[in-house]
Amino acid sequence: MTLPIPTTLEPALAELAPEIPVGHEWVYEPKWDGFRCLAFRDGDAVVLQSRAGQPLARYFPEIVAAVAALPAKRFVLDGEIVVPIGETLSFDDLLQRIHPAESRVRKLAAETPGVYLVFDLLVDEKGRALVERPWTDRRAALEAFAKRQFPAADGRIRLSPATAELAAARKWLAAAGGGLDGVIAKRADLEYRSGDRTGMQKIKLMRTADCVVGGFRYAAKKRIAGSLLLGLYAENGDLDHVGFCSAIAEKERRALTPKLEALVKPPGFTGRAPGGPSRWSTERTGEWEPLEPSLVVEVRYDHFSQGRFRHGTRLLRWRPDKAPRQCTMEQVRQTKGDLMKLLMFKGTHREYKR
Repeated sequence: MTLPIPTTLEPALAELAPEIPVGHEWVYEPKWDGFRCLAFRDGDAVVLQSRAGQPLARYFPEIVAAVAALPAKRFVLDGEIVVPIGETLSFDDLLQRIHPAESRVRKLAAETPGVYLVFDLLVDEKGRALVERPWTDRRAALEAFAKRQFPAADGRIRLSPATAELAAARKWLAAAGGGLDGVIAKRADLEYRSGDRTGMQKIKLMRTADCVVGGFRYAAKKRIAGSLLLGLYAENGDLDHVGFCSAIAEKERRALTPKLEALVKPPGFTGRAPGGPSRWSTERTGEWEPLEPSLVVEVRYDHFSQGRFRHGTRLLRWRPDKAPRQCTMEQVRQTKGDLMKLLMFKGTHREYKR
């Protein structure tokens, strides 16, 4: 490729922050629940690169085709690949695309096609590098580029919203889950900082839930509790496995182990159980001890989708005052909010000016 920036360019990164920063120098964008992707186009050549510098083109042929369909012949975009399912985004369906068989990838590309949500323009259609320009200049160039170019992609490439309005950013953060992973705050006066976390922050909404301990796993090399297996009651009355908690101090693990062992009693989970078919399954996945559903813990989590906590949770406290049957899926039900409006965004950030 003869572009003014290399395909090995690292994307700009964000530092995790506890709350949305406030000030005239900040602008805000939705933090999408997808795969970060830099898209390079030089004539007939298209390169999709992940945040870690790995090629993504073979896994998302529909995005490659959409990038190739744009009238511009030379450009570089920064954005996020997502998979819309109904009125939400499915990270599970996105993960299924990382599959070695080309036939499988093609099948999924047709059944659950991805969408490329673009939030930055690094090289414009005239081949000019914009990375040294401030965000405000790049955003204006991106909006003009999107208006001219994106209609040719037939909805596969879309402009991601941006706002200077704090109230809108807070609304996005409150709606996190089911497609939104939080909010990104960017310094409007700074250049594109490749591989750097200064000038950009990510804010996630941390929630809590009371869960039944439906089982536990021993630690890998010690006969002590390694992780608690968490459950929530579904509408049909089944106790479904929804995740785990392993952030437990060593001293507490040792004291907790005999208490858990005294409660071992099948089946533990009466609905969805640990160790079911999964592309992430390992030999240890099915090795767990079922418990009588009598223990309740309050945990903190950042994302719940497809019936489970995306990441490990943090144990906040035990809840002996809470009846297990009160631990229902209703706690983690997400509000769709304006997700579909955001996905179909066609305006400009200037519409949100204070």
